[in-house]
Amino acid sequence: MNAGGLRRMTVLLSLLFHTSGLCAQSTTLQTKYAVVTIDNKGYISSVRNKKNGREYHPKGLTSALMSLCTGKQYLLPEQAIYTPQQHEMLLRYPNGSEARIKIDQQPEYLKLQLLSLTKREGVDNIVWGPYKTTISTLIGDVIGVVRNKEFAFGLLGLDDNTTSGPPTEGDLSFMYYFIHSPDPVKYPLPAHLKEGQTFSIGGDGVNDVAFYSQPEEYFRMNYGNGAKLEPAYGATICMHARNRRKEQMVRFPDYPEGVEGKANSARYQLVTATDADYIGSAVALYACPDSLGLNTIEKIVLAEGLPHPTIDGKWIKDPAAYRPDIAWYGPHDSLAAYSGQLKIQGVQDEGWGEYYPNPANRWKTRQISFAGQPAMSIPAFGALMKQQGIRYGLHTLCEFLQPDDNSDVAPVPSDSLAIMQRTVITKDLSPNDTIITVADTAYFHEFGGWEGNHTNVLKIGKELIEYDGITRTPPYTFLHVKRGFHHTARGSYKAGTTIVKLQPNCYRGFAPDMRLQDVYADYYGKWLTEGGMDYIDFDGLESCMYQGHGQYSFKRFFRGLFDSYYRHGGKYLRVMGSAVQEGNWHYMSVCNVGGGDHMFSPVKNKWGIEGKDMRYVFESSYFPATFGIQNYQADWGLYDAENLEAKSIGWNATYMLGLSQQTVEASGEKAAIFNAFRLWEEARAANKFTTALKEQLKDLDYKFHLEKAGANVFLLYPVKENRFSEQAFAGATLPLQNEFKEQPLVFSIKVTGPKDATVQGLKVRLTDNTELTIDKHINAGQYIIYKNGQLWLADNGRRLLEQLPAKGGLHIGKGQSNITVAAIHPVQDDKVRFELVVPVIGAPIKF
Repeated sequence: MNAGGLRRMTVLLSLLFHTSGLCAQSTTLQTKYAVVTIDNKGYISSVRNKKNGREYHPKGLTSALMSLCTGKQYLLPEQAIYTPQQHEMLLRYPNGSEARIKIDQQPEYLKLQLLSLTKREGVDNIVWGPYKTTISTLIGDVIGVVRNKEFAFGLLGLDDNTTSGPPTEGDLSFMYYFIHSPDPVKYPLPAHLKEGQTFSIGGDGVNDVAFYSQPEEYFRMNYGNGAKLEPAYGATICMHARNRRKEQMVRFPDYPEGVEGKANSARYQLVTATDADYIGSAVALYACPDSLGLNTIEKIVLAEGLPHPTIDGKWIKDPAAYRPDIAWYGPHDSLAAYSGQLKIQGVQDEGWGEYYPNPANRWKTRQISFAGQPAMSIPAFGALMKQQGIRYGLHTLCEFLQPDDNSDVAPVPSDSLAIMQRTVITKDLSPNDTIITVADTAYFHEFGGWEGNHTNVLKIGKELIEYDGITRTPPYTFLHVKRGFHHTARGSYKAGTTIVKLQPNCYRGFAPDMRLQDVYADYYGKWLTEGGMDYIDFDGLESCMYQGHGQYSFKRFFRGLFDSYYRHGGKYLRVMGSAVQEGNWHYMSVCNVGGGDHMFSPVKNKWGIEGKDMRYVFESSYFPATFGIQNYQADWGLYDAENLEAKSIGWNATYMLGLSQQTVEASGEKAAIFNAFRLWEEARAANKFTTALKEQLKDLDYKFHLEKAGANVFLLYPVKENRFSEQAFAGATLPLQNEFKEQPLVFSIKVTGPKDATVQGLKVRLTDNTELTIDKHINAGQYIIYKNGQLWLADNGRRLLEQLPAKGGLHIGKGQSNITVAAIHPVQDDKVRFELVVPVIGAPIKF
């Protein structure tokens, strides 16, 4: 073709594209907040803030709009043609595949949906992204969002099979530490560390608390793979959808910098097929001011018909819906009374024990105990709680199917137990045979499952068989065989019969496959409504990992649970659980994992390591931080208890207040503490705490006291404590600081040490040489308290034992002063110490 002919052909092609509405050039897409540019090869090249023009895509880099994944190899698009009239983009790939993607420009987000894919043989996954961005302050790895103080950039899956992160074996990411400072000025990295560096979690892989081992703020816990720090430019967000109709062999889990060689380690697992495909996969891509991030997500959820549970008319993700719950222990006589007095409606019955599901014995013949009346059945008690406006529920082990407590395991095992390996026997097997030969070793030689559990159980027909190892050369023969395991009946089987290795859970039980999991989701929905319960604590949420389908398994289980719950008449189901995943994020109200000082100490006013790690993980993904279970302590002072409420409100955190009648009634300050809790909850429910007030409440240098000054008017007082722990009775002078005005003196002295320790009298001397003499034997655990000009001896719950003579009207001046505490008679045991607390209180803020 000569030059003239080439020019004519170019013009004709140009006219063809123009008249047919096709565009082989870059495509500009817009929302209210952002402008996204996709080049003519199918790559995002720009994400700009519409308001100020700031670019959030790294310069010189591109992000494939959608990739194809065959095995572990990615196929990237080579050409993109956009048809504006149909709102469709055609992507072409090196293998000849063509993908049709529908693009809807909604006001708050871009909806991307795969309509069709040609030449899909061998394409296991389609991948949305990874999309690169310069934003990296907060890495929301659970749901796939990255945030800074100005902007948020995220992806939300719009169908159950579109799940967070890139394709991985088992479609999950596991915990590890990575180095990332959210504020390099406030938290500078030491010279030996660099951004993005990864470290193993701590501990032995068994003890949950030991996982959390790094207290520094720049040690961040990774919890998911929806977003990932990329130190070279910022971060990425990503989602994918799998063709789940194909079986796959995976090595699961994939621990990045994991605990290999300790309790947990990877195992090979055959992931069986289920009915889910990537055609129709859809995501919402949003880029918006961070202050509007959660609001934008809610608009997507509502517009796309995603799960949207509400409580008292508020979406459960809305901080206005965040509330503490009660974790109850022991007899239930006072449960309803305490709930009403505290204005806390959600009650999780922890003392009842862990519930393992069993369709053949749903209630386990367990009953609700009382100290002063006959026991009640769970359904009867649940109905009573409903009548009193209490959201009541139990602590369960999700889908842990235990052999001695589940009819789907023994004596007749279900054909839908999750498996790890499958093969066939090569010789006929009679009931008395213990030599079992099979066609191949597969990975039967591996012990147990990935949680480090050395439970090796085979299933053939309706029989369970325990074994320990397999020969590595033909004839492949199982070793140390025990037939009829868990009282199952020995059978006869012909050569060619399928035999499988079951997937064990961490308590040496088993797990359901995807089909049986659907049954258990429906079971729980019906069980909850029949039991009068609208709260459930799913411990053991790794139940949804055992099938190897990752987040899809979580989504399918929770969708089935909620559908069943609503179908059987339930209204609002409050879900607590052992972990937040992308697959259950929409459904979970709270995740009050852990507890005590590992999470947060209201007395010491200090975050624990686990609390710091979970705070970052949850906050980054628009989920409430948690203090875990905070057990009510009989020796709490008023300011200790108020600090729990103040800090939870300041940090938008939730927690479970652990209560038992024995502990609460041993508390000398019970009445004041209950009144304070009720007042804080009243102010919280009235949405009285502004962003500025919450920032003040976060301050770990202060506790806070709340009073009511009228209808819907409150007074917030800052409290600064002078706290001296582990002090010897040697008469040392301790410095007191009062940054506020002069005020009445308040102090408490607690004797600590061995149980039988006694201090024979105390002297307390102030700066002006005023002296208080306490000529009493004070036992370990007891208090000397001075307040409102009164002095008394109190027990280990601060309850009055004896009023003591005192000089009234003592004050602490503004600025620095001193106090000396000494024993009247020498203390022989140097393990006997004391703790002194002198609080000072500032002027109130009226709001």
